[in-house]
Amino acid sequence: MMPIAAIISGAAIGSGAALLIREVLRPAPALGPALRRLNQPAPTPAATPAGEAGAHRDERWGQWLLERLADVPGVRIPYKDLALTGTTPARFVLTKVALAGAGLLLPPLSTVPLLLLGLPLYLPAIVGILAAVVLWFAPDLALRDKAKRARTEFAHAMAAYLDLVALRRAGNVSAEQAMEQAATVGQGWAFQRIQAALAQSRVDKVAHWESLARLTAELDLPVMDDLAAIMRQSADDGASVYTTLRSRARNLRTELLVQQAADANSDSEKMTAPGALLAVLVMLLIAFPAIIRMLTT
Repeated sequence: MMPIAAIISGAAIGSGAALLIREVLRPAPALGPALRRLNQPAPTPAATPAGEAGAHRDERWGQWLLERLADVPGVRIPYKDLALTGTTPARFVLTKVALAGAGLLLPPLSTVPLLLLGLPLYLPAIVGILAAVVLWFAPDLALRDKAKRARTEFAHAMAAYLDLVALRRAGNVSAEQAMEQAATVGQGWAFQRIQAALAQSRVDKVAHWESLARLTAELDLPVMDDLAAIMRQSADDGASVYTTLRSRARNLRTELLVQQAADANSDSEKMTAPGALLAVLVMLLIAFPAIIRMLTT
């Protein structure tokens, strides 16, 4: 019985570890290609590759889980962060459930041989529950960090976009044309989102700043509020906004530099404790032979 139990437990441990490594180490998709894929029409079933078929299967499972967990108290889906990073809610929920399930099952399965030797059953169960809780919230923390970096990158792009719009307005170009021409200059994902919003405004027959305000609410991008307000004022009363746009771009760059300096100082402070501990360990290693000699003589 013991060899069979050991083989079964080893196979279960290997399967759980492989699933956990697959979910944790899956590379994050680039934002630009991911956004372009979202705007493409769905391929026909005959032309769908095997990889995309697996992705569609994951989406169906994730959508099923999303429908079941939508009304569960305490389950929060960060739709704005998901839309910003190009991740679907279904895949996000599927990742959370898969990681939580792996964390719940892996500790009990890995201790099957020890259970046969008399280990209390409640210890692996407690460890599994704790691991499931930690892994359930791990995708939320990863998504929050990814969305924060995306918003910072978008703020840098907005600083450049404000300058470009100001230059177009200085050339006596209308407000909407200035916004369209400035958006075509950049090639990054942030400029692509702005281009898509402006194109959607033409389809919906609304002003461009209304589409930017809608995009701000959809993706939680406060840096775009000022541009929408400035361009709305320019269209309403014909005010010259060149100085206002350049001033806002300069202030935005200053804010970003201050934030980067604060992050650098925070990272430096985090390295203080490990550096001090390393110095203490080196001193102990240097003094260890002399202390041993004094104690043995």
